[in-house]
Amino acid sequence: MSAVQFDPERVALLEAEGWRSYYDRDYPRIFWLMTQLTREQFHVPLPLAALAAVHIALAMRAFIPGDHDMAAVRAKIARYYAIARRFSGFARDLRRVTALEAEYWDVHRRLIGKADKREFTETMVALHAAVFGLSPELTRESAELRVEANNTVDRITAGAPEPEAEWALLKQQLSACYRSIARELAAG
Repeated sequence: MSAVQFDPERVALLEAEGWRSYYDRDYPRIFWLMTQLTREQFHVPLPLAALAAVHIALAMRAFIPGDHDMAAVRAKIARYYAIARRFSGFARDLRRVTALEAEYWDVHRRLIGKADKREFTETMVALHAAVFGLSPELTRESAELRVEANNTVDRITAGAPEPEAEWALLKQQLSACYRSIARELAAG
């Protein structure tokens, strides 16, 4: 299978805006952005991209409470990636990708404000490898950039004095993350 290509800048912009909408609790905008992101990154046609967006938006919403039902969150994540896999060939091991995506959400939440992010980085290395079918060695750079992006989001949600500058930085970090993945996919 040849690697599906995507525009790293566009994917990064849609994801950054998605995070912003998530923290603003703007669920209609999350739905629209996730629909567009799914189309751009995984080449899913519009009706199914919208269905995938419903699943991931519901997973995000279900994850908000501290006492969330992780099985319900994972079920929605799995439905999202099942659709993405169908059109992109990515996320071949659906159980692994689902488990790693849920682990990413959990480890990010647990390590907010902590200096040691090694567990987070290793989770992202494994997640990017599983989603994109790359070796862990080839996803380390993207994972490290993704952790930096999450740290930026954490500063924003903690009340950063210059939130607009932080949102701009987040877009740069996500762009670099996705450029790294796109470069490795193109080389593979």
